Amino acid sequence: MLPLSGIKVVEFTHMVMGPAVGAILVELGAEVIKVEAIGGDATRRLLGSGAGYFPMYNRGKASICIDLKSPQGVAVARRLAASADIVVENFRPGAMDRLGLGPAALRAEIPRLIYCSEKGFLAGPYEDRTALDEVAQMMGGLAYMTGPPGRPLRAGASVIDVAGGMFGVIGVLAALEARHRTGEGMHIQSALFETTAYLVGQHMAQMAVTGQAAAPMPARVSAWAIYDVFDTADGEQLFVGVVTDALWQKFCALFGLDDLWADMALRTNNARVQARDTLMPRVRAELARFTRAELLARLDGSGLPFAPIGRPEDLFTDPHLLAGQGLAPVTLDDGTQTLLPVVPIALDGARLGGGALPAAGADTAAVLAGLGYDAGAIAALSASGAVA
Repeated sequence: MLPLSGIKVVEFTHMVMGPAVGAILVELGAEVIKVEAIGGDATRRLLGSGAGYFPMYNRGKASICIDLKSPQGVAVARRLAASADIVVENFRPGAMDRLGLGPAALRAEIPRLIYCSEKGFLAGPYEDRTALDEVAQMMGGLAYMTGPPGRPLRAGASVIDVAGGMFGVIGVLAALEARHRTGEGMHIQSALFETTAYLVGQHMAQMAVTGQAAAPMPARVSAWAIYDVFDTADGEQLFVGVVTDALWQKFCALFGLDDLWADMALRTNNARVQARDTLMPRVRAELARFTRAELLARLDGSGLPFAPIGRPEDLFTDPHLLAGQGLAPVTLDDGTQTLLPVVPIALDGARLGGGALPAAGADTAAVLAGLGYDAGAIAALSASGAVA
């Protein structure tokens, strides 16, 4: 029994942020029913950088296709929502209200309903603006911190969409616990802009503490002298960090840098930071004598933080992910079989699983039957185009 077994979730979502909420809840055991437009969610057909959105964040869900522009379709959607413990949506502000599917209307009818809205902005002057992950990263300072000075650069994954979805899940789980005591649901809201502000809060705090604005990461003054990417003898790269004075001793012993360890002026991290201009060329030259494989073999088990520079495609064959069941099999819409990451949680040592990817509308008849529609009513709804 997974923690959320017996909990029913209905999703009116698209793209990443909203589906990420359901993707996490379904791996925790909830039954998640995804409402798609007739013909399937347009996210299924995105190209380029959007091609992976649907398979990554919609595994394990049931799919029902409903025409929300049809009165009969809206009636089905309302009946479906009324059967749920949790409704999740990430449409533009006001869209669900106009359909009669907003939090006020549904919770007036079903007080125990937990309604999760994933938006661009929480309440305030910006709340009616359209936002995307990129918009939030640009507005909230994350793109500024990621790129070199004068060249804001968004992070290389939908980090704000996914983190915003995670905050939505945190709110939903808190509301479930509160409902155990009160019997009442809540309207949970999470937003891209506020998520970004939370993530860059450490840089705001740095400004408050030091009186100096944080520099973009490529131009930052590192808190540690050795905390960088190093070139290897075979043209590869490796990150190595020396983040304590004890690790400095290990680092020097590991690479035979006896003269550096003997230099008492370098025994403390802050002294090494001040000597970085002379220290780093020596360290770079030393590490450049080894191939990446040789450095990995030497550093493994040393206690020093290190990392080869990986690419997303490398993770398909990562031995740690494969051994730890961090990847789960999935069949894509075109029949291709692949592996994709599961939610990074272990429950009593057991990993979760992503589940199968639903075909558009594959579960329409079963979901309607579960709502009490008989075969004739299902056929009539299908013939009218209200469902598919």
